[in-house]
Amino acid sequence: MATGTDLGATAHGPRTPRRGEHPVPRGGGPARDGGPSWSPTAGFRVRAWLEPILVFLAIRGVGILVLARFTQLRDTTLGDSLWLWDGKWMLAIAEYGYGDVPFSQTDARGLHTPDTAYAFFPGYPLLVGAVAKLPLVTPFGAALAVNVVLGCLAAVGAARLGAICARLMANTSPIGVANPHRTGLLLVALFAATPMSVVLNMAYTEALFCALAVWALVGVLEHRWLLAGICALLAGLSRPTAVVLIGVVVLAALLARRDGPRAWIAVAISPLGYLGYLAVVWAHTGSPTGWFRIQTEGWGTEFDWGRATFSFVNETLVHSGEVAPVATAWIILATLALLVVAAWSRLPWPVLLYGTLVVATIVLSSGLMMSRARLLLPAFVLLIPVAMMLARIRLSVAVAAMVPIVIGSAWFGAHMLTVYPHAM
Repeated sequence: MATGTDLGATAHGPRTPRRGEHPVPRGGGPARDGGPSWSPTAGFRVRAWLEPILVFLAIRGVGILVLARFTQLRDTTLGDSLWLWDGKWMLAIAEYGYGDVPFSQTDARGLHTPDTAYAFFPGYPLLVGAVAKLPLVTPFGAALAVNVVLGCLAAVGAARLGAICARLMANTSPIGVANPHRTGLLLVALFAATPMSVVLNMAYTEALFCALAVWALVGVLEHRWLLAGICALLAGLSRPTAVVLIGVVVLAALLARRDGPRAWIAVAISPLGYLGYLAVVWAHTGSPTGWFRIQTEGWGTEFDWGRATFSFVNETLVHSGEVAPVATAWIILATLALLVVAAWSRLPWPVLLYGTLVVATIVLSSGLMMSRARLLLPAFVLLIPVAMMLARIRLSVAVAAMVPIVIGSAWFGAHMLTVYPHAM
């Protein structure tokens, strides 16, 4: 695991590359793993973008086709399914602004107050609203198009992050050496096939946040501090979970302060988006804790040290006979198991810390338990050790192993959107 200011070093100092390996450069240059992803030639640079995008779109295409079939059988439409629940809030803010959201939009209590809309961070709806100003583009069409682009950006970042981690972990992880290029592509496949990956195609913030989070982590591991800082700043405008990403970027930049002014710039700008929006809500409500009050009163979300999650998992696995709650409980437990595996495999500390804090903010908070599978999606970086393990086996076997995962993800997402009520 990396320590100190050199995020590419082992616990005993900089790692000596194995034959054929290239270390991650400290000066901000692109990481190179000897595979086609990071090769400096133009053709390989195209592949570094094209391959993860094709993998991502193919898997998400399966999910959308299965959802379309479910909507036919459930007497609804694909379009209606892709803007359910919070999606309606996002589109309403994008179209009308915070002050003019229709009163038909309510919180979990069925209420709409002048403050309710401010529970939603502005990054995604403002982006959708800007795109919707183009000729012949509706807010709904803009939301879906934006998320396709953002999902592809997240996929490219995931491929790069997976390859970097595979290379850094080659001499330190019990998993051993795994092909970096293949690890990156398998991480993309796992990301696109997480249990609630259908939300990446909905009018939700997950695609935006995952894209910003993964590129911020790439920036940290490659010492590209402006990239990391800007991504953290923008993530802070997209959703409250960004506070953990901001913390990781700031801590890593402080530890790498010898990198010069850019590390200090990352420290300075990373929190600006998050703090700026809290300040806007403060000005609106007259209270410095205005956003937290809106969230707690409207959606019952507060930090409770995991009591609500423990009760949900315990009660569900003992008493529930419904698929959705039981599956959600097992997803929570599986995510906690992934944390243990990630720590055992010596995932680079910035990635491990980010994943751990994302899981902690979700598992240790109350609120709608059925949304946990969606809220845990940004912790997909914890799947890097799984991608490395798959990368070590024969490619045909790895692909065969992915098939039931992709089909199961497609079925689960469609079930949650069309069969189970209030699943998000």
